[in-house]
Amino acid sequence: MNGLRVIPTWRHGQERLYVCRTDGHNVAWYDREAARINLLSEEEREGVLQALGPFLTGPVAVGPPPVPTPAELARLSLHPDDDLAPNRPGETLLVALDRDPAPAHRLRPDPRRRALAAEQAVGEALDRLDGAGWHALHSVPLPGGDRIHHLAIGPGGLFAVHTVHARKQRVTVADPMVTLGRRDPHPLLRRVRADADRASYALTAEVHPVLALFEPTDVTVTVPLRDLRVLKDTETEGLARTGGVLKPADVEALHAMARDRGTWSRV
Repeated sequence: MNGLRVIPTWRHGQERLYVCRTDGHNVAWYDREAARINLLSEEEREGVLQALGPFLTGPVAVGPPPVPTPAELARLSLHPDDDLAPNRPGETLLVALDRDPAPAHRLRPDPRRRALAAEQAVGEALDRLDGAGWHALHSVPLPGGDRIHHLAIGPGGLFAVHTVHARKQRVTVADPMVTLGRRDPHPLLRRVRADADRASYALTAEVHPVLALFEPTDVTVTVPLRDLRVLKDTETEGLARTGGVLKPADVEALHAMARDRGTWSRV
């Protein structure tokens, strides 16, 4: 073994395989689409080729990378443990269920699994926007144990998306209260706006709050919401129709900042 490990990532819908040392520093990456291994240090050539051997599917070019963009430089300097980009939709819930699974026989379903189904549906819809120049981050941790369910960054701006399981329920939104079925109203929109405000502070950019409802039977909004969007999970991909706010370079720079766990430690 040469002490190098391979970490897969996705960028603009294309898979890249990063090769890094045990201390987390990258030494190369393999771009499948370009059939090229971008080598940061010629001294690491033999070890990189050995580590990537099982992943190579044909002839590849090997050489120094093109001049990296500022966003790529930020990615290369980011330790894998601090990179939020690999988080799956519902990552926090997946980890919690793995560590503390519910008893096999319980009278009611574990509410964490309902929440997970909602986050996975909305998160997967956001991930499908990648080809349109968007990036989605999931389970973004905030100090105090809170988290942003999803953060979408693209040409249309930045959106902090809070997901709620509302399957087969009527939902009434009376700012700031949200009523699910026969449950008591809850001032959920305060939480949704607070998450967006914290994201705005961390990224020094405007972040718009979004409430995403998973499979509701009906949604009633009693008064227009000027600063907040309420969407069904099937409407989430409609965010891609918004544009003209951020240039591609701005999207990449904000994504590089947002994927760094350290960005969120000060909010």
